[in-house]
Amino acid sequence: MTRPDRPLGPDRVATWRHPWPVRLTHWVNVICLVFLLMTGLQILKAHPHLYWGLDSTFDDAWISFGTIPGWLTLPGYRDLAAGRNWHFFFAWIFVANGMLYLLYILFSGRLARMMEPSREELAHIPDSVVEHAKLKFPEGEAARTYNVIQKLTYLVVLLILLPMMLVTGLGMSPMMNAAIPELLPILGGRQSARTLHFIAAMGITAFAVVHVLLVFLSGPLNNLRSMVTGWYVIRTEPEPSEETSDDRDPS
Repeated sequence: MTRPDRPLGPDRVATWRHPWPVRLTHWVNVICLVFLLMTGLQILKAHPHLYWGLDSTFDDAWISFGTIPGWLTLPGYRDLAAGRNWHFFFAWIFVANGMLYLLYILFSGRLARMMEPSREELAHIPDSVVEHAKLKFPEGEAARTYNVIQKLTYLVVLLILLPMMLVTGLGMSPMMNAAIPELLPILGGRQSARTLHFIAAMGITAFAVVHVLLVFLSGPLNNLRSMVTGWYVIRTEPEPSEETSDDRDPS
């Protein structure tokens, strides 16, 4: 549900951007992602090699990692069992929270209203890429909605990376292997599922890092305020005064 703008002065207005379900699920996601990344690195630390297919021998690793420092993992000391337990715990919270968010944006119309790019916007993708590269951010009325790069990025995360991470995570679960034995072969085997899970996790991590960076570059206080209170402040063009108006009396 939208709310009317709040004038803040001659050239600023607060516009309603994030209703409370969006803000709540956003901050739950932040907490879950931090714990999932750190516990995921604890699990990877136990065998820092990724493969394709069924087998996992050191001779055919697709990629191998060096030493993963303890301060990046949870727990900080080597404990695979604790890392797995914490990872599964926050993974299910993350899934439940994501489902609530998805249901909300679907039934509230936010997905179509805020995240689906129009044909006109898609035609101007190159211009938007150039503006992002120059760190030129939307101002005025253009700042009321997400730009086409933001919309496409959110759709990739929502419709590709998150489902991919969920399905591959379930594919590595022995319980799901017994319940849905067809899942693991579809993913190409346990090691392929593990590698795809890592790729999806790194994609989401990269999105989060770029997202935070752009938040700080485009105005950290304004962006954080909007995700805490729901209100986002934009600058508007001041209305012409009587002295500068073209309709003024020439006499």
